[in-house]
Amino acid sequence: MRIFEDGNIGTAIDGSTASTRDGLNRRDFLKSGAAAGFVLALQLPLGNKAMAAAPAASGFAPNAFIRIAPDSTVTFVIKHHEMGQGSTTGLATILAEELDCDWAKVKTEYAPADTPTYKNLAFGAQGTGGSTAIANSWPQMRQAGATARAMLVSAAAQKWKVKPEQIQVSAGVISGPAGQKAAFGDVAAAAAKLPVPKDVPLKDPKNFVLVGKQQTRRVDSIAKCTGKAMYTMDVKLPGMLTAVIARPPAFGAQLKSFDDSAAKAVPGVKFVVKVPEGVAVVATGTWAALQGRKALKLDWDGGAAALSTEAMFADYRKRVGGAGAASVTRSEQTASGLKSAAKSVDAVYEFPYLAHAAMEPMNCVAWLHDGIIETWGGHQFPTFDQNFAAQAAGLPPEKVKLNTLVSGGSFGRRANAWSDFTVEAVNVAKAISTLPGGKVPVRVQQTREDDMRGGLYRPQYIHAVKVGLGSDGHIAGWQHTVVGQSIMAGGPMASLIKDGVDETSVEGVWPTPYALSNATVDLYSPEQPVRPLWWRSVGHTHTAFVMETLMDELAGLARQDAVAWRLNLLKEQPRLAGVLKLAAEKGGWGKTLPKGKAQGVACHFSFNTYVAQVVEVSLKPDGSPRVERVTVAVDCGVPVNPDQIAAQMEGCVGFGLAAALYGEIEIEQGKVKQGNYHEYKVLRIPDMPVVEVHIVPSTEAPTGVGEPGVPPLAPAVANALAKLTGQRVRRLPFARHKFTQA
Repeated sequence: MRIFEDGNIGTAIDGSTASTRDGLNRRDFLKSGAAAGFVLALQLPLGNKAMAAAPAASGFAPNAFIRIAPDSTVTFVIKHHEMGQGSTTGLATILAEELDCDWAKVKTEYAPADTPTYKNLAFGAQGTGGSTAIANSWPQMRQAGATARAMLVSAAAQKWKVKPEQIQVSAGVISGPAGQKAAFGDVAAAAAKLPVPKDVPLKDPKNFVLVGKQQTRRVDSIAKCTGKAMYTMDVKLPGMLTAVIARPPAFGAQLKSFDDSAAKAVPGVKFVVKVPEGVAVVATGTWAALQGRKALKLDWDGGAAALSTEAMFADYRKRVGGAGAASVTRSEQTASGLKSAAKSVDAVYEFPYLAHAAMEPMNCVAWLHDGIIETWGGHQFPTFDQNFAAQAAGLPPEKVKLNTLVSGGSFGRRANAWSDFTVEAVNVAKAISTLPGGKVPVRVQQTREDDMRGGLYRPQYIHAVKVGLGSDGHIAGWQHTVVGQSIMAGGPMASLIKDGVDETSVEGVWPTPYALSNATVDLYSPEQPVRPLWWRSVGHTHTAFVMETLMDELAGLARQDAVAWRLNLLKEQPRLAGVLKLAAEKGGWGKTLPKGKAQGVACHFSFNTYVAQVVEVSLKPDGSPRVERVTVAVDCGVPVNPDQIAAQMEGCVGFGLAAALYGEIEIEQGKVKQGNYHEYKVLRIPDMPVVEVHIVPSTEAPTGVGEPGVPPLAPAVANALAKLTGQRVRRLPFARHKFTQA
């Protein structure tokens, strides 16, 4: 249930590309495109003088984000990657709102790799992540749309010899004071000859007809529902081969030798080549490649054979209080406050590695031809992918062409800062290009097991916390130690680590919206053979659990209601307090529930968005928890697409609940135990709760919604379970525990 308070050139958004749609090769497409009046827009920054002077015979391209064809079709160039989160629709909505175009005539396509033009304004690289797609694009897309509209109006005004302010625009129709009418395409050529104006006024939000309205539907739904959306596995190019890679069986293992004679005898296998990632078997199809991989005889050394989940946890616990901690924040009064406390909570929390488990395993097509390397894939971070593909191919970045396709989920997996699945495709393409018949496209396909066992997890962490309450019921001291791998270390993001502190390890603990005095927070960042990666909502995935379950425990010690306790500590945080009050009201906080049910609450601030959740929980006959209802309140600024915001909150609930109930990557003798969905469970339909989403009306700039709904879910469930059973969960997932009603 959803409840609202007041409320690359040639790469199409349906996933098809210039060189792959309907199996056409590049030259065929260009021929057919020319015959159909294909409009090619220059990809230059907004307001670039060269853009304004561009020939306009074939249409109107006032900036890098908008093209208008003579038939009034409006194409929006989308600079953010679509992984199911709806960024294409959100960005198109903003552009269409200021342009006042006809939504039925809107088309969208992905931007090419061009960092100066299409960079994410939040972090300077072209990429999608951190729930920034709408937030960083809001003013930029509005200005782009408003500028294009102003030029169309000016062209019409000159044609009709009237003042621009006498002209109205609605749904792609330009109207003059004497009843004149023109479609966008009618004046596009004339508009293209005009200078690009600067600082065009933006629309008054009270006049929005698309932004904030529920009727704006996703632009990619039909393509996905009809199977027209093209994913990497759908790419078909002339002569294309498929490769799978035999990868190290344990973390840190190195290949000593291999025998490929049996693999080469498998029908369909064309090449077996050694690449940095292992041994690639290249064949005419996936099945042949897999059978060839099975036939390989590989000799690996032992790698990190002593590595195990439990050994890591034991090591992490020993580090607490030892030497080498980085100081996040330090109060000289922490120790004395804890010593004088009348009551205290002393707890150690343990969080496992988590896999992203996106529905589409990692894959990429690469082709070395005509002095360039061309790729097709889910390029979530084109800046990284272009640069690392260039390094792997031994070419300059301008010789790398990325064709971005829609992705079947990511949750952070496709955004790694070394472009692993893109680079491995380039490595295979390069390796076979020197062999007879090897100058062909190749798709490197990971299996589910390759993806799940290959590393790149949300890191394993422990939190050791001691909090004391004074005799007055106020927090007297807060000692908090976090131990876990740094996601940012050892790569291009390492410069973001300041004074030994990777903020992604402690975000949500410190800084905190709660008014905490006498707080000391330390961080240990041990290295491991397992390479970590951000995972949907990053550090907030574990920090919110600790903070929000502690808040409930402290409220209990102080004999206060859990919501009232939080509100007392959020007096300087009106927006977080606001969603907490709204969730409590709409969720019926404190109501009498039937025997066998209990409520839990949590709130959290992440990615500049405020979310609170109230859950209702019961127990299944086997003692496992059943989450029956989740009431979500979210304050994300202007709600560009309310229906998508609700969908993201619902998705966050399902994603977060799966991790809380089942999510765990276990390592024994250097190897990952889980390999597929039967071992690493994701949420099944019967376990999805009823979700109600309440969106706070706002005039603030929009913020992210792809991740902030995840962090409050697990602690809210844990708090409900504590009420229902008297048991406090210190180690996730919940599947490790059996609960009995108190």
